Amino acid sequence: MEADNDAPRRPWLWVTLLIPYIALLWLPFYNDTRPAVAGFPFFYWYQFLWVPLTSLLLYVVYRGLK
Repeated sequence: MEADNDAPRRPWLWVTLLIPYIALLWLPFYNDTRPAVAGFPFFYWYQFLWVPLTSLLLYVVYRGLK
């Protein structure tokens, strides 16, 4: 099994995984009902938006470290 020599040279990839945590843990930013999209208040659709975005970020980190 080979050692992963690229991981230490790409620490910014791991930092990208903090983006969803910061965006979702900062509740005062998205604790509002406006703007509504398709009848959903901002509070809900903002959180739902982060589900595919987080998956995309995980994929980017995975491919970047592989």
